Amino acid sequence: MVSGNDAAVCLAEFIGGSVDEFATMMNEKASTLGLTSSHFVTPHGLDQDEHYTTAYELAKIANYALKNETFAKIVKTSNYTININGKSKSLHNTNELLGYLDGVYGVKTGFTNGANRCLVTSCKRGNLDIICVVLGCDTKKDRTLDSINLINYTFNNFSIVNIRDIINEKFEIWNTENPPCFNINKGKSSHLELYLNETQIPFDSIAINNSLLNSIDTPISFLANYEAPLPENTVIGKMNVNINDSTYFTIEILNKNLVERKNFLYYLKFFMSTIGTGSFWSQV
Repeated sequence: MVSGNDAAVCLAEFIGGSVDEFATMMNEKASTLGLTSSHFVTPHGLDQDEHYTTAYELAKIANYALKNETFAKIVKTSNYTININGKSKSLHNTNELLGYLDGVYGVKTGFTNGANRCLVTSCKRGNLDIICVVLGCDTKKDRTLDSINLINYTFNNFSIVNIRDIINEKFEIWNTENPPCFNINKGKSSHLELYLNETQIPFDSIAINNSLLNSIDTPISFLANYEAPLPENTVIGKMNVNINDSTYFTIEILNKNLVERKNFLYYLKFFMSTIGTGSFWSQV
C-alpha cells in the first residue's frame, strides 16, 4: 500500500539472513521466472547501479505476484489501520488510480531520483485483464495520465479471443469435411486417425487488436506418403497459428492408430478370400 523501506529490510533479514542473501534469493527467483533483463541488490529498490529491471519484466513480476491471494488483497486495499507498539497508524494506498479508474485493482507506485515517478497498474474489465507499466515520469500527474491513456487504449482496441476453440474448429473442418489422403506403402490400411498435440497450445485465450481479428489463420502442412509399419503417435504434419501473417506457435498433428505392414499371412488370406470368387484370376 505504501513504501516501507525499513520493513522491506526487516523482512529480507528475517527470511534471507541478510540483505545480500535475500538479494541472492530474489535473483534466483527472477531466473526461474525467465527474467533476463533484471538484477536485484536491495529488497526495497532504492537506486543502485546493479539494481535494475524493465517495464516488460516488471509486468511479468506483477502478474506472478498477483497469483498470491494475500498480495492481491493488499494491493487492492485503499485504506487500512495497523497497530505498532500499541499505537494505531492509518495507511492510505498511494496508487492514485485505485478507486478512480474503472477496473483497477492494484498494484504499486514507485519513486527514486534515478527512476522518477513509476506506476504498475492491474486492471480488469469484462474478460480482459491487463497490467500496465509506466516508468520514468517527471510528475505524478504525468504517470497518472500516461497510465490512463494506455489502459483506455487497450480496452478500446483489444478483445479476448479463445484461440484454443478456433484451433480445434479449424482442425475438425480440415480433418472431417476435407479429410487428407495418405499413401502407406505395404500398409494394411491407409487410414489414419489424426489428433492435435494440444499440450503445445500455450494458452486458451489471447488478447488481439480488433483490427487483426480477421487475420487469424491456421495453415496445415503434412506428409502424404509413408512406409509401413507406421507407429502410433507418429508426427505426420503441423498446424501453424498465424496472426497477421506472423506465426505465434506451431502444433504437431499425429496419428492415433498403428498401421501394420502387410506380411505373408496377409497375402495368403487375401489369396484365399479371392480365389474362390474368381476375382483373383480375373485380375491376373
